[in-house]
Amino acid sequence: MAGESRTELLAWVNDLLQLNLTKVEQCGAGGVYCQIVDSIFGDVPMARVKMGAKQEWEYLDNFKVLQAVFKKHQIDKPILVDRLIRCKMQDNLEFLQWLKRFWEMNFPGGEYDPVGRRGGAGARAPSAASARPPVASTSTARRPPPAAARSAPTARAPLGTSRASSASARSSSAAGAHVDAAALEALTAQMNEMKLGVEGLEKERDFYFNKLREIEIIIGARLELADAPAEEGGGTVTEEEKDTLLQMQQILYSTEEGFEVPEEGQEGELVNEEEETF
Repeated sequence: MAGESRTELLAWVNDLLQLNLTKVEQCGAGGVYCQIVDSIFGDVPMARVKMGAKQEWEYLDNFKVLQAVFKKHQIDKPILVDRLIRCKMQDNLEFLQWLKRFWEMNFPGGEYDPVGRRGGAGARAPSAASARPPVASTSTARRPPPAAARSAPTARAPLGTSRASSASARSSSAAGAHVDAAALEALTAQMNEMKLGVEGLEKERDFYFNKLREIEIIIGARLELADAPAEEGGGTVTEEEKDTLLQMQQILYSTEEGFEVPEEGQEGELVNEEEETF
């Protein structure tokens, strides 16, 4: 099953943790991953997590916290720290997709206060839309909150329609650009990989062609000597050797069904056509 797109994942993370991430690569600092897991278990030592990490050593500290939590809860998922801290899109996209699926299977439901849990670090800039109590993620609709939370007069209702609509509008407006960029990036990588493969095949082809060409020259020289008169050195090639050389020559010049040997001069024309094409 294909995972969520970058746009969908960013919308989910920003909604769940009340952040303003614009790129999946920003998750490579490790703090976001730590707090997503904290929203499930509620026991991640967020005081040790550096949500505003800027240096690689800070990223490593965050991932040490994450690894400790994985070990504590016996989560059998390798964390490729050395790749994630490079903040490359593909590595962090794959890990975030897995973490989203893990969250959907294990999130207990109810309220989660992301800003309070991280002590206000990395919070959204205050605005009329965001200045409100902690919200329950829209992704928890399949897990209804406890009855007490529903009946309590001070409990906040599920995320409002206006916010969901605005998030949907932002996602739809940016979706085309993200999809096009991702498709272009994938096609470029595929093209570069194919180009390298073709170059390797051409080198291998030339290597074996040169060897076969040398063998052909040796066979031709020995056959010419076999047919030469005695005063020109003939007679040094035995009949048995001559038969063997002819068999080898036959193998070199043999063709398969569907393959045609270019006529003399035609090969040069083909090369010229290829040069003109490119």
